[in-house]
Amino acid sequence: MQPHRSLANTLAATAAALVLLAASGCAVSRGQQSVGAYVDDAGITTSVKAKLFEDKTVAGSSISVETLNGTVMLSGFAKSAAERSTAEALARSVNGVKDVKNQIVVRP
Repeated sequence: MQPHRSLANTLAATAAALVLLAASGCAVSRGQQSVGAYVDDAGITTSVKAKLFEDKTVAGSSISVETLNGTVMLSGFAKSAAERSTAEALARSVNGVKDVKNQIVVRP
């Protein structure tokens, strides 16, 4: 029973290593950012989206959020300039955001 357990542990460790290698290889090979920065950016994106959905004056489902190295890009559509500005202010209020590029188009 011991050899079977050893083989299972080896396979699990190999699978985990391959997943980590693939994840880090993708981020670094694109030359954009490290795995740690990618994880931070994913957290920022999630936090910004949550704030957009929590605020009743912003249509969170109409706004896309992307983050790269702490810079958040907002795109999509707003019904007014006030909604566009509110979305930007909400994004800027999230911890870790270094800059916001607001590409939201006002379309009544």
